[in-house]
Amino acid sequence: MLTLEHVAQSYGAKPVLKDVSFSLKAGQIGCLLGPSGCGKTTALRLIAGFERLSSGAIYLDEQVIARPGVCLPAEKRRVGLVFQDYALFPHLTVQANVGFGLSRLAPADRDNRISEMLDLVGLAHEADAYPHQLSGGPPQRLGLGPARALAPRPRLLLLDEPFSNLAVDLREKLSLEVRDILKHEAITALLVTHDQHEAFAMADVVGVMNDGLIQQWAPPYTLYHEPANRFVADFIGQGVFLPGEVLSDKQVETELGVLDGRIPGDCAGAGGCAVCGKGCKVDVLIRPDDILHDDDSPMLAEVERKAFRGAEFLYTLRLPSGGRVLTLVPSHHNHAIGEKIGIRLDIDHVVAFRNQV
Repeated sequence: MLTLEHVAQSYGAKPVLKDVSFSLKAGQIGCLLGPSGCGKTTALRLIAGFERLSSGAIYLDEQVIARPGVCLPAEKRRVGLVFQDYALFPHLTVQANVGFGLSRLAPADRDNRISEMLDLVGLAHEADAYPHQLSGGPPQRLGLGPARALAPRPRLLLLDEPFSNLAVDLREKLSLEVRDILKHEAITALLVTHDQHEAFAMADVVGVMNDGLIQQWAPPYTLYHEPANRFVADFIGQGVFLPGEVLSDKQVETELGVLDGRIPGDCAGAGGCAVCGKGCKVDVLIRPDDILHDDDSPMLAEVERKAFRGAEFLYTLRLPSGGRVLTLVPSHHNHAIGEKIGIRLDIDHVVAFRNQV
């Protein structure tokens, strides 16, 4: 449905996108996720037709819409847009906003499509209100954004950080609601965000970006459990790196014990590291869900910090070596700072990267 091939973009001598390639299938929801300045919004603008790309190509339904010397005008791409500020027309009613892009339809068809979209986003009772009058405030204005963008049945919907102006506790809820709307309409969509909770709630596949490159393009579960490199491992989720030593192509030893799992390819020689010829030093990624609280375990760690999250605590634990790990513990285990608690490792895969020192 949407394909980017080796897309690069520069502003003067400054490269913003360096070599970006990915594809979205029809009906998929994708996301470009990364820190500010990584190039994700530039990619969105190129897809929308707001800028001409420096090199590479962009295809929509196998049609070239952008490459050097070719730039299909934005209005001919049939791409819908939902912006951070929703870009609603304040002087038009809710139903007039939704119907803004439907002028080519017959009046009866136009009215039917407006009613269909208002029902879909739960705004049928607000049809005659103006955007600032919506009783639900920003969340309902957000719902109006996709309704207006989807009304003309675009080939692709682009969402530019639409949840950034909302309170944190609303973001995930509304992410799931917007996902339901897109799936109902079978719309291919691409979201841009710096918030991984939004990305994971909405997207089927996520591209983690940094420094103008896609570091990994994969489903959220894969990004979390099988990060392609240290940046992805550090950016996605929470975790710490513990030092370890490679024992074989399937085992690495840490102070928490010998772990089985994927070892870096250049450290997995049968006789030791293929680079240094001996047991290679690596950093092992340990997630909070890899560490379990166990009063019967002989392995002890000291509670250094704790964050109450309602149903659970996130504890920062200090190991005997001075290293630190994180663990999520049900909130009825309310341990004091400085208290030592029993822990054990519950990990069925290992993610390790060569030590950078």
